[in-house]
Amino acid sequence: MIEADVHSSLRGFLRQYGNRNFPHHLTMARLIARTLRLGRPALMQTGSSVSKYCPSYLTPILLGDWSAIIVAPASTQQYLLEIEIPQLQNWLGTKKNVRMGNCWKSRDQLLLTSPQSWIGDRLEEGRKFPADIPTIIDRADNLEQWTRKLLTIKIDSADWEDLLQGIPEHQELIRNTRIKLTKSIFARPENPYRNYILLDSEWGMIDYLCQILSQKQLLQGKFQQFWHQIADKSNISWISRDRDQGSFSINLAPARVSSNLKPIWQQQPVVIIGSFLDTEANAATYQQQIGLNSGILTLKFAPNRQNDHIQLYIPDRFPLPNSPDFRSAFIEQSLLLVSLSRSMERLIVVIADDVPLQGQVGSVLAGEFGSRVKVENTNISDSSILICGWSFWKLHQESLPIPQLLIIATLPIPSLENPLVANLVAYYKNQRQDWFRLYLLPSALKTLEQTVVPLRESQSIVALLDNRVNFRSYGKTILSALEPCARINYIDPTWFGYPNS
Repeated sequence: MIEADVHSSLRGFLRQYGNRNFPHHLTMARLIARTLRLGRPALMQTGSSVSKYCPSYLTPILLGDWSAIIVAPASTQQYLLEIEIPQLQNWLGTKKNVRMGNCWKSRDQLLLTSPQSWIGDRLEEGRKFPADIPTIIDRADNLEQWTRKLLTIKIDSADWEDLLQGIPEHQELIRNTRIKLTKSIFARPENPYRNYILLDSEWGMIDYLCQILSQKQLLQGKFQQFWHQIADKSNISWISRDRDQGSFSINLAPARVSSNLKPIWQQQPVVIIGSFLDTEANAATYQQQIGLNSGILTLKFAPNRQNDHIQLYIPDRFPLPNSPDFRSAFIEQSLLLVSLSRSMERLIVVIADDVPLQGQVGSVLAGEFGSRVKVENTNISDSSILICGWSFWKLHQESLPIPQLLIIATLPIPSLENPLVANLVAYYKNQRQDWFRLYLLPSALKTLEQTVVPLRESQSIVALLDNRVNFRSYGKTILSALEPCARINYIDPTWFGYPNS
């Protein structure tokens, strides 16, 4: 049986090349082999990075007599294609035809493709990927965000130009509407999120333009899609603005993507894999978010408690983030921690969403450490001290070195000052649902876990200076997600390489 072959082959491979500090290889590989053989779906949370666990799903794919698709971000595809798959094929003695691409070809046996290509084709009921081919979706932590981005109707400068060119008899109305919207949108003060809620007056301008053109049967393109979905209360809308470029876009997207994704899971056997998808082993909230049917096989693998831990510093009496003393205390503590790390030749990261606080911390640290200090800059070295917000870190973490020290000012709970977040919260409130438990807290936990996974594997130091974890009801959930860890409430110099006094 394929499960036995997979178990034996992978065990030999791991003995030869090392188990990568992931103790669940054989269990995960057998279960994936079984789901592929039976054509049943599964969902797995690994608690580890893809380089640690990927042999567990590659081995059954390469050994089985089936073709398969792996859906993953481009960086993961490249890593699998250039490193993992050749090494495994050589060990297993298999010669499956493997390639990267955005559509299935007749000679394919294993295709690596992007979430944008695969999900986009499925949402549009396209035929680039045949039905019934077993599909592994890796790095699925961001599946909901990928899907919402694909479903977003975005009206930008090019769409306004298309409308002007396509309806020359109404150019004055179109041009005047665009000018009024531009003045209104650019009159607003800057915010760190670069997106804004549509005002009623701005809605009125768009609605009037679309009504006039629709009555004359001239409405077209993105404007037609946008206007047809404006009244749908399950949608959220926002404006993105780039003051430097003098441009803006108007966006409309579903608040929830579960109904869009649900039909996709019926088309082929799917194994969904992520580092952290949900706090619960059955991933009930995550399943609801992406429209999975109940009864799917779910597993949550625990990190290796002996080796995969972080060194977690959380002071007991630190000022709360909304208190007047927080800013000065945070700057003082950051300077002390970075100074203790002076001899370390690895990246230090300070995450603070408050832009003025970023500048103040950067100024103080630059006075001590000079050009090593970078503020939201990707041009860094292993010895740099990077200061950034959560959005910058999430966007660039994979391309940056793993930090030895991570200092966190506030938990990554999405801010209600972000209009996009506020819109999503309003949607949950209108549905009479627990918006904190279903949206804000899972988002924070996911960001924390994605941040901590590589640090855990290098046993880095994390200083969490948001004392809400000690005083809020959700603090225990946050701390549970950070396990396993060596947690202390004081600064231990031995963590920074200093001998015991």
